[in-house]
Amino acid sequence: MRRWLTIVGGLAVLAAAPSAQEGNLSSFTWLAGTWEATQGNRVVEEYWTTPTANAMIGMSRTVAGDRTAEFEFLRIEKRGADLFYVPQPGGRPPVSFRLTSSESGRFVFENIAGEDRVHRIEYRRDGESGLIARVEGTQDGKPFALEFRYRRRK
Repeated sequence: MRRWLTIVGGLAVLAAAPSAQEGNLSSFTWLAGTWEATQGNRVVEEYWTTPTANAMIGMSRTVAGDRTAEFEFLRIEKRGADLFYVPQPGGRPPVSFRLTSSESGRFVFENIAGEDRVHRIEYRRDGESGLIARVEGTQDGKPFALEFRYRRRK
């Protein structure tokens, strides 16, 4: 646990620094709703429910033409004091990404166990109606990064 020094009533006090895990899912309330990103002839839609005390449920689908090309079940959940982003692309078994950083509307989740080719997922606000999602990992020993620029759909 990191520590920081603060001055209280003229005295120096050593206290625990806030971690990425402190707080609750209410910091994700802005994510609730429908988001859409266009990539050529493909449209990626992401839907998120309003968070409860322990979970926020989402779903993503990619539409190419008039067909669903990809889908993913998503959730952000609280486990004890920790928050996790848990995707299930194509309905495959879930993989957990622990929240390692959260500041100024930017949330970074990391797969510390290395149980997937994706190592890092970042969500960050882009103004009032924008969302940028970034996925980083390795495939065939080479790093990759994908970025999705969503706009809130009304």
